[in-house]
Amino acid sequence: MPFNQPSASPSRAPHITTPTGRILRVTEEQIMAAQQAKATVQPGFDPARRADVLFRVRRAEGHELSSWWFIGAFLATSSVVIALLSWVPGGA
Repeated sequence: MPFNQPSASPSRAPHITTPTGRILRVTEEQIMAAQQAKATVQPGFDPARRADVLFRVRRAEGHELSSWWFIGAFLATSSVVIALLSWVPGGA
């Protein structure tokens, strides 16, 4: 439901009823200025949607990765490095 809902009874000054039930009196100039301002507003540039960003993910506000993922990645990488180095001849 849009924010601006014209009232049912016509009068000299139009009334706009908000979703909370508040009645506002507005002039035609205010309505035209609001429509022009709404038409000229451009959506903001979102850096996460750039074409050169490959692995950036948009997450919900307040969502954070668990630190256990980083601990597990470190342990897995260390294990792979140790396993590969065990194949190198001349080790201790």
